[in-house]
Amino acid sequence: MTDTITAYKLFNVDWTCNGFQFGVGKTYTHEGEVRACKSGFHACTDPHDCLSYYPLTGRAALVELSGKIDKHDDDSKVAAERIKIVKALSNGEFISAIVKKAIAERLEGETATGDLGVASATGDLGVASATGYLGVASATGYLGVASATGDRGAASATGYRGAASATGDRGAASATGYLGVASATGDLGAASATGYLGVASATGYLGAASATGDLGAASATGDRGAAMASGYAGKAKAADGNALFLAERDGDWNIIHVFAGISGQGGIEPDTWYTLRDGKPVEVA
Repeated sequence: MTDTITAYKLFNVDWTCNGFQFGVGKTYTHEGEVRACKSGFHACTDPHDCLSYYPLTGRAALVELSGKIDKHDDDSKVAAERIKIVKALSNGEFISAIVKKAIAERLEGETATGDLGVASATGDLGVASATGYLGVASATGYLGVASATGDRGAASATGYRGAASATGDRGAASATGYLGVASATGDLGAASATGYLGVASATGYLGAASATGDLGAASATGDRGAAMASGYAGKAKAADGNALFLAERDGDWNIIHVFAGISGQGGIEPDTWYTLRDGKPVEVA
């Protein structure tokens, strides 16, 4: 089939994917057969599906697929003859896209719109949304999504590949499942990812991001925020002036070194991923 599709794609931190170098704003054409999972340029129309193929520890982008198109049978993955990297997305923007799409599709779940409202989704593909002041949203099933958009709201996603988003001021987002993602975009927000390969992103003023699971990643890109990675082989990055905290563990998960610094000082480059090796912060992809 021939079509034009808007989709999402994850890359390594240097904008490569499967050894191919991409660039924002550029268009690329594949020569030859186009087959999903085999050949062509690939992306997913549902951003949540991207996490099945790449962790959210590199780059994310909104893309446009065109020319010959072949769709995957099992999820929203698409192979295309041409791809244009339309726009780079922050972790927070990518996670928000996951939440917005899930809510728009109205999968199994609940919505609480009043102040002090509580929404809970326990089934697979569940969506819980709390939009009022002090609202609470909880999604516990596989691929669950929890969203709290009011001030001081709390969102929790505990299932496999769950996503939690808190967009109001002083909001809290927690993702505890494998491949979970948590985003706090309001001022004084907190994002926590405790599962394996979890990602926590805090983009607001005085925000805090914590990744405690193995291979977890935490980023603080707002003003005067803090990012902490304390799991095995975890990594963190922070904007200029933000705090960076790292822990190093041995093969038995014992803490053997810790590091605290300020991005932009002492050799710590802003907006750069770091892990701790032999007690020293080391740049990683």
